[in-house]
Amino acid sequence: MNFYKKIILIGLLCCSHLSYAEKSPPLIRLGVLAFGTVNWELEAMKQAGLITTADYRVQITKMANPQAGKIALQSGSVDMIVADWVWVSYQRSLGRDYSFYPYSNTTGALVVNKKSAIQTWRDLKGKKLAIAGGELDKNSLLLQAVMLQANEPHLFTEINKVYGAPPLLSHQLKVQRVDGLLTYWHYAAKLEAEGFKVLMRGADLLQQLGIKQQVPSIGYVFNREWANQHKTAIQAFLATTKQTKNNLCEQDNRWQGIETLIRAASAKSNQLLREKYCAGRIVNWGEAEQHAADDIYQIFKRLSNKRLTGNSEHLEQGTFW
Repeated sequence: MNFYKKIILIGLLCCSHLSYAEKSPPLIRLGVLAFGTVNWELEAMKQAGLITTADYRVQITKMANPQAGKIALQSGSVDMIVADWVWVSYQRSLGRDYSFYPYSNTTGALVVNKKSAIQTWRDLKGKKLAIAGGELDKNSLLLQAVMLQANEPHLFTEINKVYGAPPLLSHQLKVQRVDGLLTYWHYAAKLEAEGFKVLMRGADLLQQLGIKQQVPSIGYVFNREWANQHKTAIQAFLATTKQTKNNLCEQDNRWQGIETLIRAASAKSNQLLREKYCAGRIVNWGEAEQHAADDIYQIFKRLSNKRLTGNSEHLEQGTFW
């Protein structure tokens, strides 16, 4: 009799263990830049106890640069990164089943000294322009497109261009070794807080090119088949990140909770960073915005000589999840 009781007890314990395993939520291995702004939301989620929920578990891996994140995704070391939809379309053209979900509308900006004689992009002729992100920087390509549309394509070649890392280029502008800087939004916000002038943003360039919709610049990127297999977990995670961003923008105590991570140099810098961050929230994301994305894709394809986009004539189907 004791023997049978032991067998039953062992069976119950096994069933209990299996039941627990089945209820363990799916793991999302997320690769993010060590100093990327997505860390602001992740820190706020940690503080709210939302990194692990009944629907998902997030494992965060810090990456040194964007390329490291892309390599990690391709090697299977992480399940999700933050990148742009142009790269996703290019990867899909190579047979990789990646997909994109929007994260932010915030774009880079062209910054000059407050007393600079540069008033429009035409005044950049013959000037020294620093560009963060290299010669295939998307805002740089949009600037070329605006010049091309105005029948002044030669102007871009007449600009003395310098490429480098954003912090280094910000310093170059401060010590007046360059006349202007085309850089990422948070570096532009910090410079603006110090008295520099934002001449135009990526959104302004799009407006000049006739693109009225707000098209997200970056988003969460993952394997589409993997996401469909874990749809409940992914949807819950994405909904949580969206609500967390709203909380950071609408509740002062939430923002104050991540200020040590932001490390703004002044109250004005902190205010501008919050303002620009919140302005990047996704309000509309539908057919109109996705059609506009393809219009932008055509610009990038032409001006990068397909180096940025690959050979696809249009955005690959399935680019947006």
